[in-house]
Amino acid sequence: MPEQDISQYLAYLLASAHRRMRIGLAQSIAAEDVTEEHWRILQVLADEQGRTMGDLATLVLLNHPALTKNIDKLVSRGLVLRAADAADSRRVVVYISDLGLETVARLKKSVDAHHDVIEGALGSRKTSQLKKLLENFIDECEATG
Repeated sequence: MPEQDISQYLAYLLASAHRRMRIGLAQSIAAEDVTEEHWRILQVLADEQGRTMGDLATLVLLNHPALTKNIDKLVSRGLVLRAADAADSRRVVVYISDLGLETVARLKKSVDAHHDVIEGALGSRKTSQLKKLLENFIDECEATG
C-alpha cells in the first residue's frame, strides 16, 4: 500500500493553518500580555452581558478546567469579575471589568491588523470564501457529530 503524504490530509492542513494563525495572533497581541484564549474570553465578554462558566466555555472553545484557569488569571489582573448568578446562586457568572473593556479595545486593533494581513495575502474574495467554507464545515460537523 503506497504511503500518502501527510500534507494531503485535511486534518493536517487544518492543523497547520491553525498553528500558523495562532503564532501570528500571539505575536500581534503579545504587547498586552494576553494569550489567544484570554483574547477570546475578553472578546465574548465585551458585550457586557455576562456569561455563565458553562456558556462561556462553549463560546470560547475551552473545556471547564482550562476556562477556570484562564478566568483565574484574568480575575487576578482585574480584567474580569466573577459573581453568583442572581437566579441560581450555585452558578457563577463572569463579567468584563472597565479595565477589561479598555484592554479588549486595544486588542481589537491588533487582532484586526492581523486579520488585515491575512486578508491582504489571500485577497478579500478568497478570505470570504475560506470563512464560508469553514463555517459550512463546522455546521456539518455539528449536525453529524
